[in-house]
Amino acid sequence: MDNTQGSQQGNQQNNQNNANPFQNISGFPPQGAFNPPAGAGFNPGGMIPQPPVTQPPTDDNKPKYTFGKMLNDFKTNIKLPSHNLKFDEVRFLRLLAGSISLTKDEKVKIIKSLPKLSQFQIDELMKILEEEQEKFTELSEKHGEQLEKLERKHVEDWHDIEAAVVAEEKAKQDQSEADEIRKKLGL
Repeated sequence: MDNTQGSQQGNQQNNQNNANPFQNISGFPPQGAFNPPAGAGFNPGGMIPQPPVTQPPTDDNKPKYTFGKMLNDFKTNIKLPSHNLKFDEVRFLRLLAGSISLTKDEKVKIIKSLPKLSQFQIDELMKILEEEQEKFTELSEKHGEQLEKLERKHVEDWHDIEAAVVAEEKAKQDQSEADEIRKKLGL
């Protein structure tokens, strides 16, 4: 046997020793031969099949929520304190009630401080509240659900403010009546 023949036999033995041990088992396709269709739920990196990825159903016919919608027919029992300012009080209260950037306490403080505000301050406050309304209305298309929840919370907060104002007015009225009775009795 010549040297070339011996080295060829040695190479064949080395190739057989380095071969994939699963390559010769019947029933398995050669490595890389199986290509499942896209989205079939097969995880090529692991042995556990994955469920197919599906998008949640969308209802394109469902109307999107528009920010400010809850206050379209706005009515309130809150009366603003006496002031010398010129502005649309109903619009102001509607914008204030619908503001989602102000807390309940901040809204009450604004109402109570109204007589101390200058015309410039009330004009600027109205602009800010109107801009807030416009910006959130623009965001309604993309974030309608979240804005609807926020607006609902702030409408509930406004109802709490109204209830507190009614309770405060009732307490003042009761105190006034009690003072009148004391006066009549000479106490």
